[in-house]
Amino acid sequence: MSKFVVNYEIYGDDAPAVAEAIRVEQTIEFPYDLAANWIQQEVVGDVLSITPITPTITMASIAYDIRTTGYELPQFLNVLWGNVSLFKGVRIRTLQLPEELTTHFKGPRFGVIGLREYFEAPTRPLMATAIKPMGTDSKGFAAIASTLARAGLDIIKDDHSLANQPWAPWRERVARVCEAVQKSNEQTGYKTVYAPSLNLPADQILNAALEAKSLGAGALMMLPGVTGFDSMRTIADNDEVGLPIMSHPSMLGSYVSNPTQGISHGVLLGTIMRLAGADISVFPNFGGRFAFTPEECLEITQAAQVELSGLKSMWVSPAGGMTLDRIPDMRSFYGDDLTLLIGGALHRGDLFENAQEMKTAISN
Repeated sequence: MSKFVVNYEIYGDDAPAVAEAIRVEQTIEFPYDLAANWIQQEVVGDVLSITPITPTITMASIAYDIRTTGYELPQFLNVLWGNVSLFKGVRIRTLQLPEELTTHFKGPRFGVIGLREYFEAPTRPLMATAIKPMGTDSKGFAAIASTLARAGLDIIKDDHSLANQPWAPWRERVARVCEAVQKSNEQTGYKTVYAPSLNLPADQILNAALEAKSLGAGALMMLPGVTGFDSMRTIADNDEVGLPIMSHPSMLGSYVSNPTQGISHGVLLGTIMRLAGADISVFPNFGGRFAFTPEECLEITQAAQVELSGLKSMWVSPAGGMTLDRIPDMRSFYGDDLTLLIGGALHRGDLFENAQEMKTAISN
């Protein structure tokens, strides 16, 4: 039976014992010697190798039978990082996923090629921004979106902090902004889409996605760290919804920020986002408000675009305090399979002129 491999970095001087604990804990969570022989052989993880990297870091490669996942995303994540997330000094570095597993996931509905067709952008980067700040009312957000849409940006998304607050209730905000964007498109001939956030209680998410589409939304934004990776997969896979998905990393920082604990940037914000159906993965760019490094950002980009058993490649959207003057360097670093996301900086000065300058920058 086919297996997938998780490469764990183990920090400390007891790596063999930790690897032995991981292979049992992540599968049967039961005394190994009491398990039936076939369970020991087929269900419990198999330590393939233990390789010293430095005097204090060891790489342990552990293979798991793909049947342990039930071929479903929640249990796949549970096998990757369930109880071992409670261990100190363990970090997932990379994954090796066979086609027999990945074919059970649809991945991005559009991906890079599909969104290029969707936005009629055969070679250029995509342009995105966010309506903000929280506390603005729905009428105010609609006015902001109208200005941005008249400039011809591709995606206007909700800020990740917008949910169902009393200043701009979810349905009211979505209806007003969709109407404003549609009117601007009719006047200009551009195809700007609005991506409302589905940062809502779990029992409301699917209905909200369908309602957003009926109101005129052209994309959706999800926060899988808040509402769950499988909730995003559910929306991405739903043919009745059928809209591009932009994922936001809210609440996921603690998984990647500790260099001796957690999940690597590429696995979490690249591979897992892609398996869960994101067409665009937003993450903090280096040199912005957050502490990601160029190497970590490149790791995410490679995971988003590398061949993965037939799954579509995914756009990257490095963000977090980006400004217009960063655009040339970002294109040079990431290439043009890039969704440029500039938010608050567009509001310094004339919003329309700044958005136009952003559009001009990607035509050069």
